[in-house]
Amino acid sequence: MNLKNVKNELIGKWASFLCVALVIVLTISIIFFIASKGLAIFFSNHISFSNVFLNTDWFPDRSAAEGGPSFGILPFLAGSIVVSLFAVLLSAPLSIISAFFITEIAPSIGQRFLQPAVELLAGIPSVVYGWIGLSVLVPFIRSTFGGLGVSVLAAGLVLAVMILPTTVSVATDRIKALPNSYKEASYALGSTRWQLIRRVLFPAALPGIMTGLILGLARAFGEALAVQMVLGNVRKIPHSLLDPATTLTSGITMDMGYTAMGSPWNNALWTMALVLLIMSFFFIIIIRLVSKRGVNQ
Repeated sequence: MNLKNVKNELIGKWASFLCVALVIVLTISIIFFIASKGLAIFFSNHISFSNVFLNTDWFPDRSAAEGGPSFGILPFLAGSIVVSLFAVLLSAPLSIISAFFITEIAPSIGQRFLQPAVELLAGIPSVVYGWIGLSVLVPFIRSTFGGLGVSVLAAGLVLAVMILPTTVSVATDRIKALPNSYKEASYALGSTRWQLIRRVLFPAALPGIMTGLILGLARAFGEALAVQMVLGNVRKIPHSLLDPATTLTSGITMDMGYTAMGSPWNNALWTMALVLLIMSFFFIIIIRLVSKRGVNQ
């Protein structure tokens, strides 16, 4: 290796190191900033943990004569969990069936047309999903099932479509990565295609499919605009699919323009952001555990 190549090698090595170091510093800085702001309501404003996480009253601007401000984020947290889980439950069977259809039942046109068509859904802006949901889905739910239309059902259906490309893409890649020896051995034993999919390919691809579903759940948990447009933004815990509700992301986007930095109200919104960050870490840990289990298998 001549001197010029050695020099280029060192430049590339240090440039890569600086980029990685910058990403690490940015990540640590963001985590520290959100954590310091999110914990201020407990240490600076002396609001108890139970009044924030176990309280259903959200009245951050209530006067002292009316009982004082209340910062219960339980309705926001419950709304995020219910809507996200409902969206994943709706999307999971459709995603799994679509992935197996693309890879095993219609492999020629599936890989050329169907998978790119599904992936196009990921390129549609979330505001368009919200607008379609508000214009079409909400009136349909209101006229068919009753209620206001803006509801957990509407938000779950919109989110299910939004997370579909993520789960289908991950599941499809995982099924494609399975060794051909699985199919050859299964057919050699006299299995039909249905038996191959149900008893061989699905168990083998299950860790990858679970990873896709968890990624979809993380996407649904962090979505703000589309959910905000069809969920109703009512600060109460939903008791049925037709009830309106609200989420952590909706709470932050709706209230952040009315608060002053450092005020208890503003700190409560940062606490919601900290909860979202912790949930993201939780999803990442689950994905790593599921992926590791798949590799070990």
